[in-house]
Amino acid sequence: MHRYRTHTCGALRASEIGETARLSGWCHRIRDHGGVLFIDLRDHYGLTQVVVDPDSPAFKLAETVRAEWVIRVDGRVRSRPAGTENPDLPTGQVEMYATEIEVLGPAAELPLPVFGDVEYPEETRLRYRFLDLRREKLHKNIMTRGAIIDAMRRRMKTQGFFEFQTPILTASSPEGARDFLVPSRLHPGKFYALPQAPQQYKQLIMMSGFDRYFQIAPCFRDEDPRADRLPGEFYQLDLEMSFVEQEDVFAAVEPVITGVFEEFAEGKPVTQNWPRIPYAVSMQKYGTDKPDLRNPIEMQDVSEHFRGSGFKVFARLLEDPKNRVWAIPGTGGGSRAFCDRMNSWAQGEGQPGLGYIMFRREKLSDEAMTDPTHIQSQIALRQLHPDPKNADYKHGGLDYVAGGGPVANNIGPERVEAIRLQLDLKEGDAAFFVAGNPEKFVKFAGSARTKVGEELKLVDFDRFELAWIVDFPFYEWNEDDKRVDFSHNPFSMPQGGMDALNGQDPLTIKAFQYDIACNGYEIASGGIRNHRPEAMVKAFELAGYDEETVKERFGGMYRAFQYGAPPHGGMAAGVDRIVMLLCGVTNLREISIFPMNQQAQDILMGAPNEASPKQLRELHIRTNIQEK
Repeated sequence: MHRYRTHTCGALRASEIGETARLSGWCHRIRDHGGVLFIDLRDHYGLTQVVVDPDSPAFKLAETVRAEWVIRVDGRVRSRPAGTENPDLPTGQVEMYATEIEVLGPAAELPLPVFGDVEYPEETRLRYRFLDLRREKLHKNIMTRGAIIDAMRRRMKTQGFFEFQTPILTASSPEGARDFLVPSRLHPGKFYALPQAPQQYKQLIMMSGFDRYFQIAPCFRDEDPRADRLPGEFYQLDLEMSFVEQEDVFAAVEPVITGVFEEFAEGKPVTQNWPRIPYAVSMQKYGTDKPDLRNPIEMQDVSEHFRGSGFKVFARLLEDPKNRVWAIPGTGGGSRAFCDRMNSWAQGEGQPGLGYIMFRREKLSDEAMTDPTHIQSQIALRQLHPDPKNADYKHGGLDYVAGGGPVANNIGPERVEAIRLQLDLKEGDAAFFVAGNPEKFVKFAGSARTKVGEELKLVDFDRFELAWIVDFPFYEWNEDDKRVDFSHNPFSMPQGGMDALNGQDPLTIKAFQYDIACNGYEIASGGIRNHRPEAMVKAFELAGYDEETVKERFGGMYRAFQYGAPPHGGMAAGVDRIVMLLCGVTNLREISIFPMNQQAQDILMGAPNEASPKQLRELHIRTNIQEK
């Protein structure tokens, strides 16, 4: 018999009844039922119920066992008594009657329980991560992560991609975040950088004649932590292809991502025909470049209905051509209580408020009842009859859908009706408004859209909505440095090529860059690459880099472009975010095996820590810590 086990704790079935078996695992839960002890013995594979009664030679030792002790149990497999079977357990038809127990590893008092799913402070969970990882939900998430990565690899290879590993110690690159620097002992005063992404290497792989590359790549960025990005490091499904246009990349990637989501969605619907949404359209409709399309709300520009109106706040704003008024339709939100609640929420977000119109049914005024040309009468006729000219006003009804609230009172019924028709709203609905320069209010507008959709229960959370976001601007204005800067990936191809770089306002140039959005998260980003050396130099020149700087910082790529560079493109999908979505959690800590805390510290291993004087001398480094 094996020293520790003949079966795992998830293996015993009715077919083993009557056999002698040996199990090893953790004491998950211990119950005393009138002197008979029940031990739920757990290992990586499952759980088996062990029974020890006073007649067993193992009973005396079993009484001393506590939660999370590691034990070996020998015994006989038998049927559970009728009525005590557990259909939720694979081993639920049987139990083991213990005849011998050996303690392999006693456990001290637990700082957090493994049994159950009680939430504990982050510091406790991360300091005792080895205990946290024993908990069923987190353990399952980590195993799901591995299965998802296996599925990605399998599907990528099916698509004809080959896996390569690129260097970890490399040179600094302008990927948009701070590098982690590694001092060189052999080259005093010089530093390696951990890769923010394998961007240059994967392009060089295409230069080297390999056609389709991928890897599950570790990436390192010295950024402030946030819930949807791990501090310090993350993993991405990185890929690159030669002799391709944008559509070829889409055709290769879509089935991989769709297939992975379908495989792990547990029956939830997954988008089949991904929409292509231009960046500018996404910002205007959804207030973000990573829209959650489970929310059906689409914002619309209603500026013309307020221009020159009696609502002076908006009318004056619109005198500046940069300013606009956007409407957020709220189906079913036409109550005073909800509108006031949204207004209070906006004020809590640092806004002056959130204008609104409530749509409700109102009776015609006496004046309108006697004058068919009255505006209320005309609106009522249009609402009640497809062709008002042929309608019999006397039989048209006595009420109509009208707008209520301060905004409606100031702009008048005709403009209110025009807004209602544009937004396709009805009785019981509402419209909310944000105004000003869209560049400044767009983020708030997107948050308001999300808030309205969730509060009115318009969002279908039980699905995965995927979309391509395309036509990103190549450059953006860097207000801090007062200059043009890259808005996305600096190695992408500008739409229009050299002609655009030479003749267009840089801030109007679009790039062959694209993202994948899913349920409000950016889960992938990529582009068709700028593979001509003169175009590369020009693109960086517009962002403030001279030719010598380009050659110095990106010499490997620049040289490679001189010797026959194929047109190429690719992208990278965030493994952590995809796993997070498929596991149904909102924090990457729940799908990462040993994450740092929100202060970018590994409190389990004690990193970062101080280097010894000897280490610093070898690296030719002296610390100069500023007092706070």
